[in-house]
Amino acid sequence: MSLWWVFGFFFLERGFELGLARRNRRRQLARGGIEVAPQSYRSLVVLHLLFFVSLLIESYPWRIPLDLFTFFCLVMLVLTQSLRYWCIVTLGDQWNTRIIVQPQTPVKRSGPYRLLRHPNYLAVTLEIAVLPLLMRAPVTLFIFTLANLAVLRRRITLEEAALREHTDWGKPASPNPAVNRKLPE
Repeated sequence: MSLWWVFGFFFLERGFELGLARRNRRRQLARGGIEVAPQSYRSLVVLHLLFFVSLLIESYPWRIPLDLFTFFCLVMLVLTQSLRYWCIVTLGDQWNTRIIVQPQTPVKRSGPYRLLRHPNYLAVTLEIAVLPLLMRAPVTLFIFTLANLAVLRRRITLEEAALREHTDWGKPASPNPAVNRKLPE
């Protein structure tokens, strides 16, 4: 089975997401959003570019067998992408590939965010594991799983610090039940 369509899908998807992120960034900054640690974004971009280059090189000639393992990987990719887009839809204009916070805006705690603190990063981590498995690229799997974990550890630290500083995220609930009522999102 040829994998040109897999590469094509992910390149189109990344292009769409970068366009959406640019649009959302403009909107967030226009509403008083604060971009935090913009220099950290470069490492994320470089990681993803190198990941796809490594995947292209290691998996050449881009053919995989039609077997149960391939089917499993494809199902996992569909589930991973479903989680990614559930995050994007839940956050709406607040979704971004950069760290941008809206001061005094309640942090979303609906959708996948009521289950996990960083579900989008789970989707990215799973994707970085499943794509090399699908394409039979064990070196890419090993190197970029570790690299992704290092980059995400730093990014999550920066993001959580920004959320604590500028929003209601991580603040203890008030003992007054009337204050803790869920606000409409």
